[in-house]
Amino acid sequence: MAEGETKTARLYRMVMPDHVCPYGLKSKDLLERHGFEVEDHHLTTRAETDAFQDRHGVDTTPQTFIGDARIGGHDELRGYFGLKVADGDDVTYQPIVAVFATAAAMALATSWAAFDSVLTVRTAEWFIAFSMCILAIQKLRDVEGFSTMFLNYDLLARRWVRYGYVYPFAEALAGVLMIAGAVIWLAAPVALFIGTVGAVSVIKAVYVDRREIKCACVGGDTNVPLGAVSLTENLMMVGMAVWMVAKDRFL
Repeated sequence: MAEGETKTARLYRMVMPDHVCPYGLKSKDLLERHGFEVEDHHLTTRAETDAFQDRHGVDTTPQTFIGDARIGGHDELRGYFGLKVADGDDVTYQPIVAVFATAAAMALATSWAAFDSVLTVRTAEWFIAFSMCILAIQKLRDVEGFSTMFLNYDLLARRWVRYGYVYPFAEALAGVLMIAGAVIWLAAPVALFIGTVGAVSVIKAVYVDRREIKCACVGGDTNVPLGAVSLTENLMMVGMAVWMVAKDRFL
Protein backbone atom coordinates (compact mmCIF):
# COMPACT_ATOMS: atom_id res chain seq x y z
CA MET A 1 0.00 0.00 0.00
CA ALA A 2 1.43 3.37 -1.01
CA GLU A 3 2.24 5.89 1.68
CA GLY A 4 -0.75 8.08 2.46
CA GLU A 5 -3.20 5.71 0.76
CA THR A 6 -6.36 5.13 2.74
CA LYS A 7 -6.69 1.72 4.32
CA THR A 8 -10.12 0.23 3.89
CA ALA A 9 -11.90 -2.72 5.43
CA ARG A 10 -15.32 -4.27 4.88
CA LEU A 11 -17.31 -5.12 7.96
CA TYR A 12 -20.49 -7.18 8.00
CA ARG A 13 -22.42 -6.97 11.26
CA MET A 14 -25.90 -7.49 12.64
CA VAL A 15 -27.92 -4.27 13.01
CA MET A 16 -31.54 -5.20 13.61
CA PRO A 17 -34.43 -3.23 15.13
CA ASP A 18 -34.22 -5.30 18.33
CA HIS A 19 -30.52 -6.18 18.35
CA VAL A 20 -27.27 -4.43 17.47
CA CYS A 21 -24.33 -6.80 17.78
CA PRO A 22 -21.90 -5.41 20.40
CA TYR A 23 -18.95 -7.22 18.83
CA GLY A 24 -19.78 -5.57 15.54
CA LEU A 25 -19.51 -2.18 17.20
CA LYS A 26 -16.24 -3.23 18.85
CA SER A 27 -14.84 -4.42 15.51
CA LYS A 28 -15.78 -1.13 13.82
CA ASP A 29 -14.16 0.87 16.60
CA LEU A 30 -11.03 -1.30 16.49
CA LEU A 31 -10.64 -0.85 12.74
CA GLU A 32 -11.14 2.90 12.94
CA ARG A 33 -8.62 3.22 15.77
CA HIS A 34 -6.10 1.46 13.55
CA GLY A 35 -6.63 3.94 10.75
CA PHE A 36 -9.04 1.99 8.55
CA GLU A 37 -11.92 3.47 6.64
CA VAL A 38 -14.74 1.02 7.25
CA GLU A 39 -17.27 -0.06 4.65
CA ASP A 40 -19.97 -0.84 7.16
CA HIS A 41 -22.46 -3.41 5.86
CA HIS A 42 -25.52 -3.97 8.05
CA LEU A 43 -27.25 -7.33 8.22
CA THR A 44 -30.75 -6.22 9.12
CA THR A 45 -32.70 -9.48 9.28
CA ARG A 46 -32.13 -13.02 10.51
CA ALA A 47 -32.59 -14.32 6.96
CA GLU A 48 -30.01 -11.88 5.61
CA THR A 49 -27.57 -12.90 8.34
CA ASP A 50 -28.09 -16.62 7.67
CA ALA A 51 -27.60 -16.09 3.94
CA PHE A 52 -24.36 -14.19 4.56
CA GLN A 53 -23.03 -16.94 6.84
CA ASP A 54 -23.93 -19.65 4.31
CA ARG A 55 -22.29 -17.72 1.48
CA HIS A 56 -19.00 -17.33 3.32
CA GLY A 57 -19.03 -20.59 5.26
CA VAL A 58 -18.97 -18.95 8.70
CA ASP A 59 -21.01 -19.52 11.83
CA THR A 60 -20.87 -16.08 13.41
CA THR A 61 -20.91 -12.37 12.71
CA PRO A 62 -19.36 -9.84 12.63
CA GLN A 63 -16.92 -10.67 9.86
CA THR A 64 -14.14 -8.37 8.70
CA PHE A 65 -12.49 -8.39 5.28
CA ILE A 66 -9.30 -6.51 4.48
CA GLY A 67 -8.51 -6.59 0.79
CA ASP A 68 -9.40 -10.05 -0.50
CA ALA A 69 -8.71 -11.72 2.84
CA ARG A 70 -11.35 -12.57 5.39
CA ILE A 71 -9.94 -11.74 8.81
CA GLY A 72 -12.84 -13.18 10.79
CA GLY A 73 -14.74 -12.16 13.90
CA HIS A 74 -13.82 -9.78 16.68
CA ASP A 75 -11.33 -12.14 18.36
CA GLU A 76 -9.59 -12.83 15.04
CA LEU A 77 -9.46 -9.10 14.35
CA ARG A 78 -7.80 -8.48 17.70
CA GLY A 79 -5.29 -11.21 16.85
CA TYR A 80 -4.69 -9.60 13.45
CA PHE A 81 -3.66 -6.38 15.20
CA GLY A 82 -1.49 -8.25 17.68
CA LEU A 83 -3.79 -7.66 20.63
CA LYS A 84 -4.51 -10.14 23.42
CA VAL A 85 -7.44 -12.42 22.78
CA ALA A 86 -9.34 -13.36 25.93
CA ASP A 87 -9.55 -17.03 26.80
CA GLY A 88 -12.26 -18.10 29.21
CA ASP A 89 -9.81 -20.52 30.84
CA ASP A 90 -7.05 -17.96 31.45
CA VAL A 91 -5.98 -17.49 35.05
CA THR A 92 -6.53 -13.88 36.10
CA TYR A 93 -6.08 -11.67 39.14
CA GLN A 94 -7.95 -8.76 37.57
CA PRO A 95 -11.11 -9.14 39.71
CA ILE A 96 -9.06 -9.03 42.91
CA VAL A 97 -7.02 -6.04 41.76
CA ALA A 98 -10.28 -4.24 40.95
CA VAL A 99 -11.76 -5.05 44.36
CA PHE A 100 -8.77 -3.99 46.43
CA ALA A 101 -8.01 -0.89 44.34
CA THR A 102 -11.61 0.29 44.59
CA ALA A 103 -11.76 -0.45 48.32
CA ALA A 104 -8.53 1.49 48.88
CA ALA A 105 -9.85 4.49 46.92
CA MET A 106 -13.12 4.39 48.87
CA ALA A 107 -11.26 4.21 52.20
CA LEU A 108 -9.03 7.14 51.31
CA ALA A 109 -12.00 9.20 50.13
CA THR A 110 -14.04 8.41 53.24
CA SER A 111 -11.16 9.31 55.54
CA TRP A 112 -10.66 12.59 53.71
CA ALA A 113 -14.36 13.41 53.99
CA ALA A 114 -14.44 12.55 57.70
CA PHE A 115 -11.07 13.84 58.93
CA ASP A 116 -9.59 16.02 56.14
CA SER A 117 -6.75 13.51 56.00
CA VAL A 118 -6.15 10.29 54.09
CA LEU A 119 -3.57 8.88 56.50
CA THR A 120 -5.63 7.79 59.49
CA VAL A 121 -6.16 4.57 61.41
CA ARG A 122 -9.72 4.53 60.12
CA THR A 123 -8.39 4.48 56.56
CA ALA A 124 -6.86 1.05 57.15
CA GLU A 125 -9.98 -0.15 58.97
CA TRP A 126 -12.26 1.07 56.21
CA PHE A 127 -10.06 -0.48 53.52
CA ILE A 128 -10.48 -3.93 55.05
CA ALA A 129 -14.19 -3.43 55.79
CA PHE A 130 -14.92 -2.08 52.30
CA SER A 131 -12.96 -4.99 50.79
CA MET A 132 -15.05 -7.44 52.80
CA CYS A 133 -18.29 -5.85 51.60
CA ILE A 134 -17.25 -5.75 47.94
CA LEU A 135 -16.08 -9.36 48.06
CA ALA A 136 -19.37 -10.31 49.71
CA ILE A 137 -21.29 -8.57 46.92
CA GLN A 138 -19.36 -10.60 44.34
CA LYS A 139 -20.40 -13.80 46.11
CA LEU A 140 -24.00 -12.69 46.59
CA ARG A 141 -24.40 -12.13 42.83
CA ASP A 142 -24.59 -15.91 42.51
CA VAL A 143 -24.77 -17.62 45.89
CA GLU A 144 -25.43 -20.99 44.28
CA GLY A 145 -22.34 -20.77 42.08
CA PHE A 146 -20.21 -19.52 44.95
CA SER A 147 -21.34 -22.29 47.29
CA THR A 148 -20.56 -24.94 44.68
CA MET A 149 -17.02 -23.68 44.11
CA PHE A 150 -16.56 -23.16 47.87
CA LEU A 151 -17.17 -26.87 48.45
CA ASN A 152 -13.97 -27.64 46.52
CA TYR A 153 -11.82 -26.58 49.45
CA ASP A 154 -13.60 -25.16 52.50
CA LEU A 155 -13.38 -27.63 55.38
CA LEU A 156 -16.52 -26.52 57.21
CA ALA A 157 -18.66 -26.30 54.06
CA ARG A 158 -17.74 -29.90 53.26
CA ARG A 159 -19.13 -30.99 56.63
CA TRP A 160 -22.09 -28.61 56.63
CA VAL A 161 -23.07 -27.68 53.05
CA ARG A 162 -25.35 -24.82 54.11
CA TYR A 163 -22.30 -22.93 55.41
CA GLY A 164 -21.49 -22.07 51.80
CA TYR A 165 -24.80 -20.18 51.64
CA VAL A 166 -24.31 -18.47 54.99
CA TYR A 167 -20.74 -17.30 54.36
CA PRO A 168 -21.43 -14.37 51.97
CA PHE A 169 -24.08 -12.93 54.28
CA ALA A 170 -21.80 -13.29 57.30
CA GLU A 171 -18.95 -11.54 55.49
CA ALA A 172 -21.24 -8.70 54.39
CA LEU A 173 -22.67 -8.29 57.90
CA ALA A 174 -19.24 -8.14 59.53
CA GLY A 175 -17.99 -5.69 56.91
CA VAL A 176 -20.93 -3.32 57.29
CA LEU A 177 -20.70 -3.31 61.07
CA MET A 178 -16.95 -2.67 60.91
CA ILE A 179 -17.49 0.26 58.56
CA ALA A 180 -19.81 1.75 61.18
CA GLY A 181 -17.55 0.72 64.06
CA ALA A 182 -20.68 -0.58 65.76
CA VAL A 183 -21.87 -3.84 67.37
CA ILE A 184 -18.28 -5.05 67.49
CA TRP A 185 -19.34 -7.81 69.93
CA LEU A 186 -21.08 -9.41 66.91
CA ALA A 187 -18.92 -8.28 63.99
CA ALA A 188 -15.59 -9.37 65.47
CA PRO A 189 -16.53 -12.98 66.33
CA VAL A 190 -18.18 -13.46 62.92
CA ALA A 191 -15.12 -12.14 61.06
CA LEU A 192 -12.75 -14.09 63.30
CA PHE A 193 -14.65 -17.35 62.78
CA ILE A 194 -15.09 -17.23 59.01
CA GLY A 195 -11.59 -15.82 58.53
CA THR A 196 -9.93 -18.54 60.63
CA VAL A 197 -11.85 -21.39 59.00
CA GLY A 198 -11.11 -19.92 55.58
CA ALA A 199 -7.40 -19.49 56.25
CA VAL A 200 -7.01 -23.05 57.54
CA SER A 201 -8.94 -24.39 54.54
CA VAL A 202 -6.77 -22.52 52.04
CA ILE A 203 -3.52 -23.55 53.74
CA LYS A 204 -4.57 -27.19 53.68
CA ALA A 205 -5.82 -27.18 50.08
CA VAL A 206 -2.97 -25.19 48.53
CA TYR A 207 0.11 -25.54 50.72
CA VAL A 208 -0.43 -29.00 52.23
CA ASP A 209 -2.41 -30.92 49.59
CA ARG A 210 -0.82 -28.92 46.72
CA ARG A 211 -4.10 -28.67 44.84
CA GLU A 212 -4.59 -26.25 41.93
CA ILE A 213 -8.18 -25.05 42.12
CA LYS A 214 -10.11 -21.85 41.54
CA CYS A 215 -10.84 -19.45 44.35
CA ALA A 216 -14.46 -18.67 45.23
CA CYS A 217 -13.40 -15.40 46.90
CA VAL A 218 -14.83 -13.20 44.12
CA GLY A 219 -17.80 -15.38 43.28
CA GLY A 220 -18.32 -18.63 41.46
CA ASP A 221 -17.62 -17.56 37.88
CA THR A 222 -13.99 -16.40 37.87
CA ASN A 223 -10.59 -17.96 37.19
CA VAL A 224 -8.74 -16.49 40.17
CA PRO A 225 -6.48 -19.26 41.51
CA LEU A 226 -6.88 -20.30 45.13
CA GLY A 227 -3.85 -19.32 47.17
CA ALA A 228 -2.35 -16.09 48.42
CA VAL A 229 -5.37 -14.00 47.42
CA SER A 230 -7.93 -15.97 49.40
CA LEU A 231 -5.50 -16.40 52.28
CA THR A 232 -5.01 -12.63 52.36
CA GLU A 233 -8.77 -12.08 52.43
CA ASN A 234 -9.15 -14.42 55.40
CA LEU A 235 -6.14 -13.12 57.31
CA MET A 236 -7.41 -9.55 56.84
CA MET A 237 -10.69 -10.56 58.47
CA VAL A 238 -8.88 -12.25 61.36
CA GLY A 239 -6.58 -9.28 61.87
CA MET A 240 -9.46 -6.80 61.66
CA ALA A 241 -11.49 -8.78 64.19
CA VAL A 242 -8.61 -8.89 66.69
CA TRP A 243 -7.85 -5.20 66.16
CA MET A 244 -11.45 -4.08 66.59
CA VAL A 245 -11.80 -6.01 69.87
CA ALA A 246 -8.49 -4.66 71.18
CA LYS A 247 -9.40 -1.13 70.15
CA ASP A 248 -12.85 -1.37 71.76
CA ARG A 249 -11.45 -2.70 75.04
CA PHE A 250 -8.14 -0.93 75.51
CA LEU A 251 -8.00 2.21 73.37
